[in-house]
Amino acid sequence: MSKEWNVGGNQASGLKEETEHAVLVGVIYGSQTDDQVNEYLNELEFLALTAGAQCVKRYTQRLPNPHPRTFIGSGKMEEIKKYIDAHEEVNMVIFDDDLSGKQVSALETELKVKIVDRSSLILDIFARRAQTAQAKTQVELAQLQYLLPRLRGLWTHLERQRGGIGMRGPGEKEIETDRRIVRDKISLLKKQLEKIDRQAITQRKTRGEMIRVSLVGYTNVGKSTLMNVLSKSDVFAENKLFATLDTTVRKVVFNNVPFLLSDTVGFIRKLPHHLVESFKSTLDEVRESDILLHVVDVGHPRFEEHIKAVNETLDELDARNKPTLMVYNKVDIYREKNFDALLDVGTKKEIERELLANLHNQFEYDGIFISAANRDNIDQLREMMITMVKREYQIRYPHEVRSW
Repeated sequence: MSKEWNVGGNQASGLKEETEHAVLVGVIYGSQTDDQVNEYLNELEFLALTAGAQCVKRYTQRLPNPHPRTFIGSGKMEEIKKYIDAHEEVNMVIFDDDLSGKQVSALETELKVKIVDRSSLILDIFARRAQTAQAKTQVELAQLQYLLPRLRGLWTHLERQRGGIGMRGPGEKEIETDRRIVRDKISLLKKQLEKIDRQAITQRKTRGEMIRVSLVGYTNVGKSTLMNVLSKSDVFAENKLFATLDTTVRKVVFNNVPFLLSDTVGFIRKLPHHLVESFKSTLDEVRESDILLHVVDVGHPRFEEHIKAVNETLDELDARNKPTLMVYNKVDIYREKNFDALLDVGTKKEIERELLANLHNQFEYDGIFISAANRDNIDQLREMMITMVKREYQIRYPHEVRSW
């Protein structure tokens, strides 16, 4: 019944971890463009690298709709199969979309390697990154919710049964037993999360008088690095996706203005819905915050799409309509990619002002260009944050006299 998510190897068991070699597959259908799918595959490759896999080849195919049995067409299947047969090191194929249990089973039968879809890859990364009891419980719940509708298609010990008298009943009973076990486990995990949530709510109530500021944004945009700069703390930061799963909260004081600053899990396009559901308790920190700092990797070529993906997730959390400051991080990378070395300083500043104005018109929030790694414009960011925090204190406590 078990479904393996350990894409990168047996890290937890203490065995030597071997790099797995993977082929990436993306299907272009509906209103998707070639550029969009290639961007998705770039992100999928980064996800695979984070999980410990090396991508050696990628395939795309344009179809009116994905094939119901194998997701890809028979010609593309044969092309991938020939490549795998010619390269013995390839032991995994990763699809950029979610697959049904039957599709996984059919693909494994045809290609004779492990088949992983986008959701199971993200779940594997989350399982590796989870540190606290809450995060581990949330990941396990998401894994079981992913597994439940795929049990029949993933069923392997019934493969030799082909129907006939006396052959149908036992299999159905056994799979129903496994479904009941999974449902019971899901119910138990939800109760455990409810208990953890009650404890978290109690903790948040104890700090309810202070204004709360949350860092939100796409994964790997530099939220944890910015958290370290602003709070002078030591939050884990790494150039990999989902480096932070557990919410970190620090008390920060700027010019005698105190507030709480929290770093949350990053968002991503095509984030599995059951993962969002499982992590909603962790993301309560975002929902209950007073101010959002939406951190953006402005050096990324498609950062506007990242902003839209984050906004969609904030809509799911009912956390969109909060005072928000757009923090366009990694401006040093943006300048390297887009500014000619011969441009004078004044022209560069004018270009940045125009870009900031265009972004304000597009996303309706004030913004600032910074580099958390190089500390560029951090003082200006602090001043903007102080102004926003003071405004929220005045709204919350209009009749109290504060020292500032």
